[in-house]
Amino acid sequence: MKHIRNFCVIAHIDHGKSTLSDRLLDFTQSVNEREKMDQQLDDMDLERERGITIKSHAIQMHYLHTDGEQYTFNMIDTPGHVDFSYEVSRSIAACEGALLLVDATQGIQAQTISNLFLALEHDLEIIPVLNKVDMETARIEEMADQMIELTGCAREDIIEASGKTGIGVPEIMKAVVDRVPHPKGDPQAPLQALIFDSVFNPFRGVIAYVRVMNGELKKNDTLRFIATDAVYDANEVGAMEITQKPQQKISCGSVGYIVTGLKTSAEIKVGDTVTLDSRRGEMLSGFEEVKPMVFAGIFPLDNDDFEPLRDSLEKLQLNDASLIFEPETSAALGYGFRCGFLGMLHLEIVQERLFREFNMDVITTVPNVTYRVTDTKGVMTEIRNPAELPEANTRESVEEPIIFAQIITTTDYIGAIMTLCIDKRGVLTKQTYLSPQRVELHFELPLAEIVFDFYDRLKSISRGYASFDYQPKDYKETDLVRMDIKLNGENVDALSALVHRSKAVQIGRQMCKKLRELLPRQQFMIAIQAAIGGKVIARETLSAMRKDVTAKCYGGDISRKRKLLEKQKAGKRKMRQFGNVEVPQKAFLEVLKLD
Repeated sequence: MKHIRNFCVIAHIDHGKSTLSDRLLDFTQSVNEREKMDQQLDDMDLERERGITIKSHAIQMHYLHTDGEQYTFNMIDTPGHVDFSYEVSRSIAACEGALLLVDATQGIQAQTISNLFLALEHDLEIIPVLNKVDMETARIEEMADQMIELTGCAREDIIEASGKTGIGVPEIMKAVVDRVPHPKGDPQAPLQALIFDSVFNPFRGVIAYVRVMNGELKKNDTLRFIATDAVYDANEVGAMEITQKPQQKISCGSVGYIVTGLKTSAEIKVGDTVTLDSRRGEMLSGFEEVKPMVFAGIFPLDNDDFEPLRDSLEKLQLNDASLIFEPETSAALGYGFRCGFLGMLHLEIVQERLFREFNMDVITTVPNVTYRVTDTKGVMTEIRNPAELPEANTRESVEEPIIFAQIITTTDYIGAIMTLCIDKRGVLTKQTYLSPQRVELHFELPLAEIVFDFYDRLKSISRGYASFDYQPKDYKETDLVRMDIKLNGENVDALSALVHRSKAVQIGRQMCKKLRELLPRQQFMIAIQAAIGGKVIARETLSAMRKDVTAKCYGGDISRKRKLLEKQKAGKRKMRQFGNVEVPQKAFLEVLKLD
């Protein structure tokens, strides 16, 4: 165990984690020239296209230290976006050390601070790394001072590096050996292995990634998954190099994978403890439980695809433990699922992965957060769906979730950011100047207000110079109403939304206007209305497509033309009575992107 080091790479989004990980792999010759590519550990097409890490990736490297000893490094590259902080918490639970990366051109950002505190809670050894020092705009000394202030380290502890050119990589490898403690555990104790990730392979079933805390895990052992009480044989165990490398055992303190041939997703849970069936160990205290922030309905385009959608979501859940779902029905959309997500980017990624990996076309309803409703008898219930909101005369109060938001920006954009947050019903609680040019703002904001477009607007008004992070705080009483969208008097329940009364008219107008642009024109007129209960608060009219029925009449009496026009008018009135308005899938998504 003295020659094993487990560490993860944590940083804000776009600070160069994946690029630096590539250089570490090159330095240890863990990948050959033929297999080599940029963003080596990002194996999803989506990750490469967007240039972001969505999922943590573990890999084993072998390093020959300056003392002549061979060391085994288990490294986990983690995501940087606030929506995927759950992945980071799982990676931290499996490590003893962390490389804290800070971009020398941008400095410390909100997610840097958030991830650092998460690592310190688990008593990880922090190695501060100043990345991108080769760039012309790098402000090395200024950023080093920021890191010293944040972490309390000495200036000589900060390693200057570049993921692009490989500067500082030997120093990082040496620091991992010298500073990160080796894993502690008892090889003779009953087996205790923490499942920190899992993936689904269509040919081999569920592959669980584990960190062995105590004992040893051997091939052909009969294993028990404590949380689900499932018993399976370890058909194959091994190390996670660029390709999976089978071994006879995973030793105490190391990281590896188990193939059990398990085909059902319900029997394995990320955060569970694996032990031997014959000699059982205790359950390990894992990482924090996932708390979904945003809920939305996901429905198949065709009702016959309900079961395939369930299978797809179960398989996706194995690769993404922060996704939760339960069945629900809708009058307009039929059978589907109510899904919980960590944020809007997470929702977008799940939808894209359902289409790419499982060929599932789905409709997503308006996202909502969880509200608490207390009725007149004093009973409190949680609601995640507009249809669940009780009538005004039966409810005593409604509470909405409040978050604690942390925004770091340059002083040029303070005014615009404050205006945005106050417009979103935010309250400024603290303002701290980190340097003469950088300021940290703390706001209390309703979660429902940041769900849709807050992050995009923040980036736009600050030209990308503001970083954002948030934690749930508590619940606060609010004046909530259910806004329904009606097409020719018929409710479209997929577009119903729970909104604050002060914003209802504004959002109603915007949604009606957007639907008018998105809905295809019919042979009859369509009335698009937003209503609260029986009261219409906004309306747009989509005019009918009109065939020129009088084209064949030339000359003759005007009454002939009038007769044809009256006949057409009566036909359109009848059509409007019985005609159904189909809402295209594009409209469900686009209507959420309000200006």
